[in-house]
Amino acid sequence: MICRRGATYALALGLLLGAGSQAAQAAPAESAVLRDDLRREVTLPRYPRRIITLLPSFTETVCALGACDRLVATDRYSNWPMQANALPKVGGFEDADIEPIVSLKPDLILLSRSQRITNRLHELGVASFVLNAESYADVAHSVRIIGEILGLSDRAAHLSERIEQAVREVGESASAQRHGDGPTVYFEVDRGPYAAGPSSFIGELLARLGARNIVTEDLGPFPKLNPEYVVHHNPEVIFISPVDATDLSERPGWEQIRAVKEHRLCSFPPDVRDTIVRPGPRVAQGMRAMADCLARVAP
Repeated sequence: MICRRGATYALALGLLLGAGSQAAQAAPAESAVLRDDLRREVTLPRYPRRIITLLPSFTETVCALGACDRLVATDRYSNWPMQANALPKVGGFEDADIEPIVSLKPDLILLSRSQRITNRLHELGVASFVLNAESYADVAHSVRIIGEILGLSDRAAHLSERIEQAVREVGESASAQRHGDGPTVYFEVDRGPYAAGPSSFIGELLARLGARNIVTEDLGPFPKLNPEYVVHHNPEVIFISPVDATDLSERPGWEQIRAVKEHRLCSFPPDVRDTIVRPGPRVAQGMRAMADCLARVAP
C-alpha cells in the first residue's frame, strides 16, 4: 500500500484501476511508504526523479506514462522506445551490475519478483520496488502502481483502460472470424524448453484468441517441460523464435508433431516478438501479431 499524509490507498491486483485528482498530482511530492509485491515496505522521500528499470516492460510503462525523462538507466534488453534504448545499460535479468547501479545514485529501482538482488541493494542503501510480471492482471497492476509511484495516477488509469480496450477488440475480432474450436498450441518462451502456461499473460491472451494451450494450469505460468510432453500433446500450432524454428524436426520425436509436420509455426522478428513476450503497454500489439499468425496457419 501507499501512505501519504495519513491516507491509505489499497493497491489491488487485477483491473480495478484508481485515479487521483489533477490537483493532487500537481501538489508538491511528499514522503511515501509503499508496499511492493514482496510485501516489503519501501520509503521514498518524494516522487522519484532518478529511476532505473530492470525489466523492459517496466521501462516501457514508465515511458508510456510520459516519464521517460526520469530514467537514468535500464536493463540491457530495454530497447523501446528509442529514448530508453539510448540510456546506459546496467546488466540483464540475472546479471544486473551493482556497481554502475549504485554509482548512478537512483531514487528507486523497479525490478521483477524473479530478480534476486533486492537484499544486496538494501544493504547498499538503494531503494528498490518489486512488481510481479507474469499474468495479464499484472500488466494493469504494474501500470497502476508505477503511475502511483510517479504521481501520475490519472495517466495510469487511462493507459490501463486503453490497453484493456485494445486487447478486448483483438479478442472480439478473432472470435468473430473463428469457426468451431480453436487450435491446440504450444508457445515456447525459451528452448529449455520453457513454455507459456495458461496462467501467464501470454497464455491468457492466447485463450482470448480461442487457442487451446497444451500446457495445463497446474504446471504454473512459465514451466520447464520435458520435451516428450510436447510430443505427447501433439500441438496443432507452435509459437517459437525464428532461430529455434529451423531445427524443430531434429528434436527427438518432434518430427511427428502435427505442427512440425505441417509447418504450422508462428515465428516473429525480434521487434514483434518483444511486444508478445513483454507484459507491458504494447501487449495488444503482440496479441494482434499472434492472432494474425493463427489466422494464417491454424488448421
